Amino acid sequence: MMESMGLPLPAETCIITAALYSLKTHHLGIEGITAAAVLGAIIGDNLGYLIGRHVGLPLLQKHGAKIGLTADRLLVGEYLFHHHGDAIVFFGRFISVARVFVALLAGACQLRWPRFMLFNALGGTCWAGGYAIGTYILGNQITKLSGAVGTCVGVIGVIFIIGSAIFLKKNEKKLMQRALAEAKTGQFPPA
Repeated sequence: MMESMGLPLPAETCIITAALYSLKTHHLGIEGITAAAVLGAIIGDNLGYLIGRHVGLPLLQKHGAKIGLTADRLLVGEYLFHHHGDAIVFFGRFISVARVFVALLAGACQLRWPRFMLFNALGGTCWAGGYAIGTYILGNQITKLSGAVGTCVGVIGVIFIIGSAIFLKKNEKKLMQRALAEAKTGQFPPA
């Protein structure tokens, strides 16, 4: 829950450790671990969304330029959340660094809460439930698979981040023009 609210904590490690503990000792039920992980992910993201919605945008407008988030880039971010927010919320759950900030940014960019909640719940259930149940099912094999799976997820995450950065760099002006045009017509609220 804390990671989903915006604190960089090792949520995957906690879920995997709890599932392995359940498998080895049977002191905890995997059903409870899975429910706690899923609920923590969903509730944490909703709290992060509320924080982003109420203090995120003013904070980013005031201090964002210090980390490269200029007013124009904030507008592009809002444009991307307006058009692809569902996918960003769902798939952002599976990328460690993105998972920490997606809910805050979704709130700051005024992504509609019902859509956020739906894709947050789907992403949180797949991610947290998948880790808990997958770890439990794989059991003793997890140490063999964690290196390969972790490497694969890491490589996919890095490729996604690099690809997104290249796409944004190449298309920043075009995205800016689209975002400004839509902001002028009122199709999405300006940053």
